[in-house]
Amino acid sequence: MTDIIIDEQGRPEPPLASNETGTLLGFLDFQRATLAWKCSGLDSEGLNTTVAPSSLTLGGLLKHLAYVEDSWFSESFFGREPHPPWDAVDWKADRDWEWHSASGDSPEQLRILWQEAVDRSRALTFEALADGGLDRLASRPMGDGTRPSLRWILVHMIEEYSRHNGHADFLRESIDGLTGE
Repeated sequence: MTDIIIDEQGRPEPPLASNETGTLLGFLDFQRATLAWKCSGLDSEGLNTTVAPSSLTLGGLLKHLAYVEDSWFSESFFGREPHPPWDAVDWKADRDWEWHSASGDSPEQLRILWQEAVDRSRALTFEALADGGLDRLASRPMGDGTRPSLRWILVHMIEEYSRHNGHADFLRESIDGLTGE
């Protein structure tokens, strides 16, 4: 067993030599920790700062990624009903509700919402790994009737965080000059 290496920003480095599951989970946890780092220490003003002409905010990213975590792992993969607050949203009225409503949430609410979604996703991932592994298919089919594997969902989540962490890097630098990978 290799010790986990924590970088100077407090992020767990992905393992350099691991099996497929360890590598996927290592990179996903690194990306999750990058978002947490980019959003750390900011108040409401900081989490609601935009870079013209975009309406994208770090608070919106936290809420969006909390939604994405619950949507893929709980709802799509395990076929469970949405968790609050997602269960009360009229998505037909506002497809981007999580982005638009984040400015009304406190930094603490946003961080807790995101962290609880991540914690649920981790637990559900380990449940799936113990019952079918990376090849296990999602309970709910996608729009075209296909069902992604846990492997596909993990890679998709790495991609989702990587893309949004690029946004987070740009936003954070514009707020207080904090830079870094």
